[in-house]
Amino acid sequence: MNDATLKLRSTLTCPHCGGQAEETMPIDACRYFHECTSCGRTLSPRAGDCCVLCSYGDVPCPPIQKHGHCGCA
Repeated sequence: MNDATLKLRSTLTCPHCGGQAEETMPIDACRYFHECTSCGRTLSPRAGDCCVLCSYGDVPCPPIQKHGHCGCA
């Protein structure tokens, strides 16, 4: 997959309150933390996931989309 076909928007859903936020994902980096705009809790990746986008988003992060794995973790 090339950069032009990557999906760069993901909707994160907070596992604590169900609040959702649409986020733009970086192409070549992972996001390790996300503060829920509904409840204020800081989310971090679940065990085995490289980032909060892969743990709580509806679209995996661009490195996973592009390579099938992530070099960030």
